[in-house]
Amino acid sequence: MTDALEPLPEDWDRALAVVAHPDDLEYGAASAVARWTAQGKSVTYLLVTDGEAGIDGIPPEECGPLRRQEEIASARIVGVETVEFLGRPDGLVTADVALRRDLAAAIRRHRPDVVVSINFRDQWGGAGWNHVDHRATGLALLDAARDAGNRWLFTDLADPDSGDHLEPWPGVRFAAFSGSDLATHAVDVTDWIHKGVESLEAHRTYLDGLPEGTLGTDPKPFLRGFAAQTGPRLGVELAVSFEVIDL
Repeated sequence: MTDALEPLPEDWDRALAVVAHPDDLEYGAASAVARWTAQGKSVTYLLVTDGEAGIDGIPPEECGPLRRQEEIASARIVGVETVEFLGRPDGLVTADVALRRDLAAAIRRHRPDVVVSINFRDQWGGAGWNHVDHRATGLALLDAARDAGNRWLFTDLADPDSGDHLEPWPGVRFAAFSGSDLATHAVDVTDWIHKGVESLEAHRTYLDGLPEGTLGTDPKPFLRGFAAQTGPRLGVELAVSFEVIDL
């Protein structure tokens, strides 16, 4: 695709980034997150699973805790201090009411202006079939953003720390999905790609467990290559693309 992309609006203060697995955000979006946190924006990460089924050579009970710690370390590299996990089974995520409820609760607690995720469409790169967890998480997130603003849905939600009732939050302006084949916007990451590379390199357990020859095992050329392809569509050197959906 060579169509021009619009600059992603940055007139907001708080974002909630919701993805299925540790490393999902690091395959592109983290470079944009580094830019946003440097601007003083607040970004919180919410992981639906621990990614415990993602490495063939490591049993899930060992893999999950390792990937949690890698995600926390990776997030700090791009200025994100709050990382939460829902603990759903990796590979078995469904866009059901239970997931919508949990995501709506997170939105009401964090009160974001925007939500961020990765490609939830059926295909990835125009041909490859997208992971079921990515598809389910994105769909549930879109619905939950609307659910969060409806005071007649999930009326019993409470803050897990204080026990206070969670008031509706209708303030989510849009959702931004990185890596989508239907990208509409982009973020200039020319000055921040190094942080994105560093954040992906923090997922060493995952990267080392990938089969030899798998695309993306070497973070620097992988991330810079895709950013260099996207940059000219925004009129900059390096950029990350997003599909923006108004809510």
